[in-house]
Amino acid sequence: MTEIDGKLAVVTGAASGIGRGTALALAKRGARLAITDLDRAGLAETAARIEALGAKATTYLVDVADRDAVYAFAQEIEASHGGADIVINNAGVAQIARVDELGYDDFEWVMNIDFWGMVYGSKAFLPQLQAKGEGHIVNVSSIFGLIAVPTQAAYNSAKFAIRGFTEALRHEMKGTNIQISCVHPGGIKTNIVRNARFLQSTQATLREDAASGFDKIARTTPERAGEVIVEGIAKNKPRILIGFDAKLVDWLQRLMPASYGKIMFRREGSVLTGQAETK
Repeated sequence: MTEIDGKLAVVTGAASGIGRGTALALAKRGARLAITDLDRAGLAETAARIEALGAKATTYLVDVADRDAVYAFAQEIEASHGGADIVINNAGVAQIARVDELGYDDFEWVMNIDFWGMVYGSKAFLPQLQAKGEGHIVNVSSIFGLIAVPTQAAYNSAKFAIRGFTEALRHEMKGTNIQISCVHPGGIKTNIVRNARFLQSTQATLREDAASGFDKIARTTPERAGEVIVEGIAKNKPRILIGFDAKLVDWLQRLMPASYGKIMFRREGSVLTGQAETK
């Protein structure tokens, strides 16, 4: 079991969605929080909710795509708090476009935040956990790290990469007291789609269709997602699936690894036939 009460937990992307839900769930278990985002107002709201629960929260404006900024943040956490005990790399964004229409700038935007932000967070804080001889790193992937979805090539690439990195790190930490978990949320009621980048030529139509489709399938609240993640941390689960839809997708991919698309993506050209999650 991972001890949570009294431990310092770092949560990125904590201004809303899964990040906020996870921070609140950690606070309810007695953790001290160091939370980051670029949304100053949202971050302040999360901190206020944490403090209303009787827990302590320190806020930091950090761009997780900036390696130097992440390492400087880690150094500040070590200097001010004695280092992290639990690190949750959650910050993420989405891009919706077909591969033949996907620009490299948008592709790099997703990878820099979702994938490299996770890598920087893991590598910057891992030495602190190693120095303590224990700790827990949690990286948030997606059900899109289990299956690939039309119009989600950039997001799929990042989330599959998070899964691969996290599983490799878990194998490397075998035999130590440093636990590694990969999270695969299903449909979570967040603003990820409304804040996503879309193919510019038809942006208004895509955004409206995507947001409407996402709202219909997003069944799990961020608060519930946070509770599941924290329960998974406490039990040292290597894989944390959130929602029945995530469990169903995981089962379907195992059963039909090469042909799940025949069942899931029947509407050719649909913007969000399989859109499901995230922060």
